[in-house]
Amino acid sequence: MEQVLVKPVYFDFESDFVDTLRCIPMIVRYKLDTVRVKLQLAEWARLSDTDKETLAALPCESEADIARYRRYLLETVWERSHKVPKDLQVLHASWENRHEVPAEVQQKAHEWACPPLRAADWARLSLLQRFALVKLSRSGHEGENFPRALAEFGVR
Repeated sequence: MEQVLVKPVYFDFESDFVDTLRCIPMIVRYKLDTVRVKLQLAEWARLSDTDKETLAALPCESEADIARYRRYLLETVWERSHKVPKDLQVLHASWENRHEVPAEVQQKAHEWACPPLRAADWARLSLLQRFALVKLSRSGHEGENFPRALAEFGVR
């Protein structure tokens, strides 16, 4: 079966690692959440550049896409690292609500002395932009990229 690749979206705030794909870009993180898989950075590092580019480019929207993506991901990680990534047990997809800015995003804006996001700002962002802001708001992620992401997305 032929897999249709789509052009991946990379954000400017990811520019310090997108060329080498040493970190998992937001487009792949979004797809990992969509297929409900927790991929460790060590597992990501074992993937080839082609594997990483494919994971960024494969479609992951329809139920068939999601099933194919998950299968490709699990098979590829197993081939490269002999590990099975863990499943995400609980997924709080606060980025899907375009009418209410999640509290964690407002808190991160406050921590970085950025103005609070207005509901209108949040509503006009794409799903992937909202996803990125939520992920950057959570502990363990590149918090210093949060203000850069806001500026890139035109939120000020």
